[in-house]
Order: sequence, then C-alpha cells, then structure tokens
Amino acid sequence: MSLAQGRTYLAIPGPSAMPDRVLAAMHRAAPNIYEGDIVTMTRGIVADLRRVALSSSHVAIYISNGHGVWEAAIANLFSRGDRALSLATGRFGINWALHAAAMGVAVETLDFGLKAPVDPARVEAALRADTEQTIKVVLLTHVDTATSVRSDVAAVRAAIDAAGHPALLAVDCIASLGCDAFRFDDWGVDVMVAASQKGLMVPPGLGFVWVSDKALEASRASDLKTPYWDWAPRLNPEHYYEYFAGTAPTHHLFGLVESLKMLLDEEGLAHVWARHATLARAVWAAFDAWGEGGEITMNIADPAERGHSVTAVRIGGGGAARLRTWCEEEAGLTLGIGLGMAEPGTPEVANYLRIAHMGHVNAHMTLGALGVMEAGMIALGIPHGAGGVAAAAAVCAQG
Repeated sequence: MSLAQGRTYLAIPGPSAMPDRVLAAMHRAAPNIYEGDIVTMTRGIVADLRRVALSSSHVAIYISNGHGVWEAAIANLFSRGDRALSLATGRFGINWALHAAAMGVAVETLDFGLKAPVDPARVEAALRADTEQTIKVVLLTHVDTATSVRSDVAAVRAAIDAAGHPALLAVDCIASLGCDAFRFDDWGVDVMVAASQKGLMVPPGLGFVWVSDKALEASRASDLKTPYWDWAPRLNPEHYYEYFAGTAPTHHLFGLVESLKMLLDEEGLAHVWARHATLARAVWAAFDAWGEGGEITMNIADPAERGHSVTAVRIGGGGAARLRTWCEEEAGLTLGIGLGMAEPGTPEVANYLRIAHMGHVNAHMTLGALGVMEAGMIALGIPHGAGGVAAAAAVCAQG
C-alpha cells in the first residue's frame, strides 16, 4: 500500500526545499519595473549577496541557472585562445571546462577523479610548469554536486601564490553557497559563481557572479563578451534595467529578499553553516551504520572532504535505483539520481543516488528522509546494517 499521500519531500540537490514564506513573498502582483521600491530593493539584494559570500567584491545578477553564470564568467574573463587550468573533481567541474573549450578557450584539465578533492601540490606544479605564465584563470568547483567532494579553496589559492603565478581564481559555489563556509575575501577568490535554487532557497532562475577588482580589470580586455553576458553594466548600472540587461526578474527578487533575510538577519551565517554540518553528519552516520551490513558506501571516504549540502552514495546490485523508485512511489520522498559516476546505459548506473541536505532543511526533514530510506531497504530486501536512523538521531541530539 502506498503511503505517498500528503506533502512530498524533494531531497535532490537543487531545486532545494523552499520556505513557505519565500513562496508567499513571490505571490503578489508585478511592481513598477522602472522606479521606486524595486530599485531600492535590488540595491539591498546586491549588498546582501556580498554579505552571504563574505565579500567586498562587485556582484552581477543574471536571469539564468548555474550553467549560465559559468558562461558569464568565461565570457568576461577570457579572449579566444586564452588558456585556463581546470581542476575537475566530478561532472560539474568537467562541464565548466567543456563550456570554456566550446567558447574558444584553451583548457588544460587536472582531473582528480570522482573520489578525491583537488590536490594543491599538483596545482602548484602545473602552474610552475607554465613558465611563460600564459594560464589566465584557474577554474575550481568548491563542492561538486555529482560526487559531493569538497575542495579546499584557500589551499588552492595558496598553491597559486606559492607558484608565483598571476592566474585568477574562479570558483563554482553553486552547490555550496549558504551550506558550507565560504569566505570570498579571506580566501583570495577573484570570481565566484552561484545560483538561486540550492542554499539560497529560491526557485531556479537567478545566477550570480561575484567579481574582485583584479578580475574586473582583467575582464576589460576580453573579446568573448556579448551584450547580455557582459558584466560591466550589471556591476555598475547607470539605469535600473542594466542590472538585468532588460526586464527585472521581479518575483525571484521578492523571494530572494526573504531568503537572504532568513539566512543573514534571522539565523545568521555561522548557524546556517553549523546546521548544515550537523545534518550532514547525521546523514553520514546513517550510511555508516547501513554499510556495516550491505554493499552501501558513501562516495567520499574522508568526512573532511565531503560537502555539507549533498551526499553521493553507492548501493550495489541496482539497489540505489530500486530504493529511489520505492521512496518516491510509496512514501513521497524524491532522492537524486547519480550523475557521472558510471557510463550511461550500463547496469552500474543503477547503483548510485544522491541525498540532498541543503537549504531549508531541519532535523525532522532529514531524519524523516532517512527513516523512509531505511523502510525502503527493509521492504526491498536490500542488505544493510541496523541502526541507521538511530545513529542519525544521536547526531541530531548532540547538536
């Protein structure tokens, strides 16, 4: 008998669960888009976006998803034929490099595989080998949404500096902003990209780029810019429409005001990061217990190298696909598919899933999802160790 009636829970790594008050803030008539409150509101959003990244940088807002702001960063940072060093730790790091290559950038990729973060020593060696210092930008994914691995941004910046190389550091924080600690200024980041639909708790549709003074100066010579992707008018608009290269995404902005208020002024970033860390540890405790009695493993072995927003898991024998189907059809819980962990079309694809614990999540949502997963393993006869939910509950009880 299906027990999926009632409110469903989307535990995929974006779109994340959205607060009712964010959705309520969006449920209103369109405003005057030429003057008045919308102008003041947007200026406040830009200031709060600096705060959420701990940044004194410039901020550009795009009507796009994360792939769009990848392209915005590429268009403004490079001219055709310029060189980039891409640090890949999974599907999304690889895809950012593919976007750059498709736009005419010469990309060298250091691939760290699917189970490890970036090794700063390899980055330093690659930059030292660039004796003519023609690499213009290092592309780094903070948390790769596919593998759930988290790389040390500050250590990569230190590697660039140790090599005495002038390359800019551009970081994809789409899966980490508002979930994992991120310090734009302190970590020496030049460009950072993020999107609305994950830790910022707003529907998909807004992309953001943070730009240091150094990156802004470097971008002036780029020949890949087009009128829409050029960030210069968005960073310093003379007219309101220039923030968005046209009509403002009014209702997304209303939602974003509310979500930033919740993150920055009500909960506070330190608590946001601590909450995500605790809920992530609860998820990991459950999988550690389940793995004692079955072919169940988290993709990243070292907890210090896991992102706090999503966990990628392998359940052998096609168990991941079977469990995903059961959870959605029988209990109203949607888990994420595995991405890039196996060759498409092979049986191994059915062994991977992801569970998100990002954004507007709390203990009862996380423990409820884990309880459903455990029930599904029992119902499907998937071998697993006992006490997964109890182990997660103990982590939440400790706080």
